[in-house]
Formats: sequence, structure tokens, C-alpha cells
Amino acid sequence: MPNFICPVCEADLEFDGVEEGEIVVCDECSAELEIISLEPPQLAEAPEEEEDWGE
Repeated sequence: MPNFICPVCEADLEFDGVEEGEIVVCDECSAELEIISLEPPQLAEAPEEEEDWGE
């Protein structure tokens, strides 16, 4: 199981059975994070979704 470091609070995180592009939540600071790489394990802040106004 890869160990990740939260880019927001630098907490040590473990996620089992995840894939690149998946959105996860930091247990420590509740930041939404995107898994950008499994080898090496890397996280980035998840992009904010823009509101869809029915266009």
C-alpha cells in the first residue's frame, strides 16, 4: 500500500486499492485530493468543479 503525503497539511496518508485520477479526502485536514501518481505516490489538491448552470 503506497504512502502519500498530503500537499495541504503534510500528513502521512495510506489509501488501499486506489487508482490515478481518483479523488480522496485527507483524514487530517479534510482536503479533497487527487491521486496524480501511484509510482511514486503523489497527491495534488483536487480541481474545483465549476457550477453547471444547465447550459
